[in-house]
Amino acid sequence: MNRIDKNNYYLDICETVLERGTCLRRNFAALIVKNDEIISTGYTGSPRGRKNCCDLAYCRREELKVPRGTRYELCRSVHAEQNAIISARRQDMIGATIYLVGKECSTGDYVHNASPCSLCKRFIINAGIDKVIIRDTKTIYRDIWVNEWVENDDSLEGDGCY
Repeated sequence: MNRIDKNNYYLDICETVLERGTCLRRNFAALIVKNDEIISTGYTGSPRGRKNCCDLAYCRREELKVPRGTRYELCRSVHAEQNAIISARRQDMIGATIYLVGKECSTGDYVHNASPCSLCKRFIINAGIDKVIIRDTKTIYRDIWVNEWVENDDSLEGDGCY
C-alpha cells in the first residue's frame, strides 16, 4: 500500500481549504499543524462582515493591473496566513509548521514561486511558527525555516505572493 507522505497530506487538506477563498486574482490557503494536529486553517477573504471581491465581481488590484507583491493596501482580503494565525492561540503555534497552497484564479495553476508577503512573514515570526511548507506542484513542495528570515533581516522586505 502506498500512503501519501504527511506533507502532501496536509497540503491536500490545505488545497481543499483554498476552495473557500473569495479573491478573484489568486487564492491561498494556510494550515497550521503542530505534533500532527491541525491547529487552525485560513483562506484569502475579506474581513468578517465585509463584502468579498467575488460578491462585488471585481478586484481593484486586477483592474489597476497592480504587479504581484505590491500595493496590498488596495486589496480587500486578509491573507490566508493571517487568517490562520488569528484563529489560533500563540502557545499552540510555537514550534508549529504552516502549510501554504496558492492558485491563480484565471488558470487554476499553482502560484509560481509562492512565498508569504513581508507582512505575513512578520506574522509567522511573531506567532512562533518554525517552518513554512509551500506547494509548487501537486507533489512537489518547498520547506522554509522561519529562523532564516530572522537571521537574514532583509528577507522581510520585497514581494510576496498575492
